[in-house]
Amino acid sequence: MFCLRSPLFPKTSSFNLFPLFFSHHFNCNHKHIVEMARSSLDEISDSGAFTRSASTFRQFVSKDPNSQFPPESGRYHLYISYACPWACRCLAYLKIKGLDKAISFSVVKPIWGRTKETDGYMGWVFPELNTEVLGAEPDHLNGAKSVRELYEIASTNYTGKFTVPILWDKKLKTIVNNESSEIIRMFNTEFNNIAENPTLDLYPSELQAQIDETNEWTYHDINNGVYKCGFAKKQEPYIEATRELYEALDRCEDILSKQRYICGNKLTEADIRLFVTLIRFDEVYAVHFKCNKKLIREYPNIFNYTKDIFQIPGISSTVNMEHIKLHYYGSHPSINPFGIVPEGPNIDYSAPHDRERFSA
Repeated sequence: MFCLRSPLFPKTSSFNLFPLFFSHHFNCNHKHIVEMARSSLDEISDSGAFTRSASTFRQFVSKDPNSQFPPESGRYHLYISYACPWACRCLAYLKIKGLDKAISFSVVKPIWGRTKETDGYMGWVFPELNTEVLGAEPDHLNGAKSVRELYEIASTNYTGKFTVPILWDKKLKTIVNNESSEIIRMFNTEFNNIAENPTLDLYPSELQAQIDETNEWTYHDINNGVYKCGFAKKQEPYIEATRELYEALDRCEDILSKQRYICGNKLTEADIRLFVTLIRFDEVYAVHFKCNKKLIREYPNIFNYTKDIFQIPGISSTVNMEHIKLHYYGSHPSINPFGIVPEGPNIDYSAPHDRERFSA
């Protein structure tokens, strides 16, 4: 049960932040702010469709002896939000590979806040005190007040989005990478000498082609598809995104009726990537992003599959549903201006599932 009078809510309500949001987006005097500080809500094409831009920090931690970023225990830090599915992919890897002792991590507040006094940009911010927000903490590493400040530490002329996850190098005081699909590949192989579960390979050579092909359609139609539904500003692109989303979910349901995981009977990267969207679907995307044609719990195979992944040791600790709901319903005032957080459905993903019927 979620308490809506939680200390997670900031002192300033999302309703009171509404004028700041609109001054950011629509005041011609702040045109330079949109160009210099923007979020996914700004990435709308002339057709009214959401078009996500690529990540910008794309360097790699590597076991190569000449690597600028060698895989050293204690050197790297992962900045995440429990609300962000891309960030939680990385946290899931940290947990199931047994890297959470070698790579530290910290969590931002769930609801976007003002990142500078000089403009109205709203983004990921850190609490001022450890006790301010349950599950989030101040940035003890760099003393940053916001994720935006971390990007400004790493690059004085950065003009992209201020996103999580961030893989941070403590030694060089910079961002190594902010692309989740690449960070999880690093976590899968490059840190095995210091991982507690080094034999777990979520991108095995014999399945790589199938994983890549599965990632392609699940990302475009499901992971990013829910955002294309939710951020659309015209009916036509929303309808198209919804059609693609539910065709892909129907495809998943058919695949999962025949095998335990999305690429066979072995857990892979593709499952972790798909899971982070499925776990948020009925609680957030069905309402907030208008993905209500059919719920995940109406797909028997997908629903049991989601419970199966959730119950893998370490995965449940990466799912903070209170942060998830507070972020989506509280950080997008153009979609939900009063910041009302729905009470339900509060699904029990620890309940029994039937996926053991498939042979390992």
